[in-house]
Amino acid sequence: MESITLGQYEIIYNALSFTIATMGAATLFFWLVRETVAPQYRTALIITGLVTFIAAYHYWRMFDSWSGAFVVDATAGTVARSGEKFNDAYRYVDWLLTVPLLLVELILVMGLTRAVTISKSVRLGTLAALMVALGYPGEVATDSGTRLLWGGLSVIPFLFILYELFVGLRASINSQPEQARGLVSLAIWVTVVSWCFYPIVYFAPLLFGPENANISTMSGSAAVTVQVGYTIADIVAKAGFGVLIFLIASAKSEDWRNSNLARDA
Repeated sequence: MESITLGQYEIIYNALSFTIATMGAATLFFWLVRETVAPQYRTALIITGLVTFIAAYHYWRMFDSWSGAFVVDATAGTVARSGEKFNDAYRYVDWLLTVPLLLVELILVMGLTRAVTISKSVRLGTLAALMVALGYPGEVATDSGTRLLWGGLSVIPFLFILYELFVGLRASINSQPEQARGLVSLAIWVTVVSWCFYPIVYFAPLLFGPENANISTMSGSAAVTVQVGYTIADIVAKAGFGVLIFLIASAKSEDWRNSNLARDA
């Protein structure tokens, strides 16, 4: 960053720290409660915890990189570059692993047939990985035109994902137990709304001027917008979404247990 105030530095510092704690706590929660749901839904919770674990690790790496990139004099209220580069690529490595898994855990908790589960997981996972991969060249670009180009290309697989979620899964949602149907629909909406926030943050730095196309040259205000914006989206899309996965698994487990009791009666 060309210039950054102590306040801007601390906002990003605290946002990264908070997310480490959130993702770590979420991981423990998802893995500890997996035994409370029916066996067929435990894999979904294991993957949910894996998503937040991967996120916690990469946020820790980003936090460490952010701390090392600056020399802070709290007494004087100044922040200077240390000469080390802030490595924001950790965020894309995280997304490349976790974004496909987010869609897979949704498919798994829906309890579809094996063939449909494999088919939809592969298709949605591939689209998600492609979406992230296409966005990265624009994130590290040094000019606004390249950022706009690759950002626009990454939207294409996202549109296909939207179609799959709202159209391809419609019949599958209707086949869910009544008490879980609303939660599944909510999980899809949370996915879509939180994911729509990412491109907004992606293009937001350009509002501060074309020189803000790259993390190394953007202003402190643009850096805060990007880092805090992505952090909020990650918390909702991973930890928040994971809670919904747990609620869906719990509701479907209750239906499964009631069905077994009725059959045995």
